Amino acid sequence: MSRKVVLSGARPTGSLHIGNYLGAVKNWVKLQDEYDCYFFIADWHALTTGYEDTESYRENIDEVVKDLYAAGLDPDKCSIFLQSHLLEHAELHLLFSMITPLSWLERCPTYKDQLSQMDDRNIRTYGFLGYPCLQAADILIYKADFVPVGEDQLPHIEMTREIARRFNFLYEEVFPEPQPLLTKSKVLPGLDGRKMSKSYNNTIALKDRGDVLRKKVMSMITDPARIKKDDPGHPEVCSVFSYHKIFNESEVESIECDCRAGTIGCVACKKNLYGKLAKAMEPIHARRDEIDADPGMVRDILDRGTKNARTIVESTMTDVRRAMKIDWK
Repeated sequence: MSRKVVLSGARPTGSLHIGNYLGAVKNWVKLQDEYDCYFFIADWHALTTGYEDTESYRENIDEVVKDLYAAGLDPDKCSIFLQSHLLEHAELHLLFSMITPLSWLERCPTYKDQLSQMDDRNIRTYGFLGYPCLQAADILIYKADFVPVGEDQLPHIEMTREIARRFNFLYEEVFPEPQPLLTKSKVLPGLDGRKMSKSYNNTIALKDRGDVLRKKVMSMITDPARIKKDDPGHPEVCSVFSYHKIFNESEVESIECDCRAGTIGCVACKKNLYGKLAKAMEPIHARRDEIDADPGMVRDILDRGTKNARTIVESTMTDVRRAMKIDWK
C-alpha cells in the first residue's frame, strides 16, 4: 500500500536555529520514515513580508537546505525542493484566488496579528492578504493527507480545507481535505529570555559551535533576582535551566536543588550547559561539515526533490484544469 503524504515548508530567512529544530525539523526527521514527505523552501512565501529586500535570498536558501540536511533529513527518504522551481504552485494559487471569498482572507487571525506586529513594514499588499491561498495551493497540489503544524497554524489548515471543499463543490471532487498533524514540541526561550527569533537576534543557530556557541551560552539571561553566587535561585524563571531540561535531563533534579540552595553559581551552570549542548549537536555539525565540503550537494538535493515533486504537481494540475473545464488544447 502507498504511504500517506505529508507536506510542510520553511521560509528562507537565514540559518535555522535550535528552536526551529525542536519545534518542527526534529519531527520531520521522524516523519520521513513513516510517510511520503515533501518539504519545500518557501521562497515565494518569504516575499509576502520581505519583498523589499531580496539580496540575501540565494544565500538563505542554501543555508536552509544545508541545515535541513544537517538536522537529519535524507534526500533518499524525502523530497526537499524550492517552491519557485515548480510554477504549478503559482498556477493553482491563481485559480484558488478566483474562488476564495475576500472575507475568508480578511478574518484570518495570522493576517491581523502580523499587520499589528510588523507595522514598520509596508505589508498591506495583495500578496500578503492572499498568503492563505498560496499556502492552500502548496498543500493541496500534493493532495497531502497530513500537515505537521503547531496550534497557531490550525486556522490556516482549516482555511485550506475550506478552499478544498469549495473547489470540490463548484467543480468536482479533486482534493482530499488535509488533516493537521499536531505534535508535541519542546519550546526554548531565546538568549534574552524572550521567544527565540531571528528578528530579536537571540538565537542559537544549528551551525553554531566552538567559541561562537560558548559565547552565546555564557551570555544567556538567568534569574534576575540572583545577585550573588550563593543567593537562592529560581530555576523556573531561568532560560539556562530550560535548556538543561532538554539537553541535560540526567542532571536536572540536582541542578534545580543546587540552584535553589545557592550552592551552584550561574557561570558554572552555563559552562555545564555548554558542554552538554555542544555534545548533543555533534551529529548535526558532522552532517553540516559533509554538505559544506561538497559545493554541488545543495543543488543536487533540490534537483532531486523537484523532479520527485514535479510528477505529482503536473498530475494534480491536469485534474484541476479538467475539473474546471479549462484544459484547452
